[in-house]
Amino acid sequence: MSDDDAATRAPGEGGRFMRWAYRHLAGPADVQGAVQGGSTMARELWKRDLAERKRYSQEQRERKRATRGTGRPS
Repeated sequence: MSDDDAATRAPGEGGRFMRWAYRHLAGPADVQGAVQGGSTMARELWKRDLAERKRYSQEQRERKRATRGTGRPS
């Protein structure tokens, strides 16, 4: 390694062995249930919120179609 490479690394980054160990031994982070939340209640609330958002978007699309169908300006 050159002196330039050592100057660009952060002081706590570690050396070649630590980089290898982090990449190969640490593995991917555990993200089980990250989107829905940790509890069953949080998951159900997330699903309900998603359903409401979809319903609202569908209503907005139907209103736009109805407005265009009557010939009225938006």
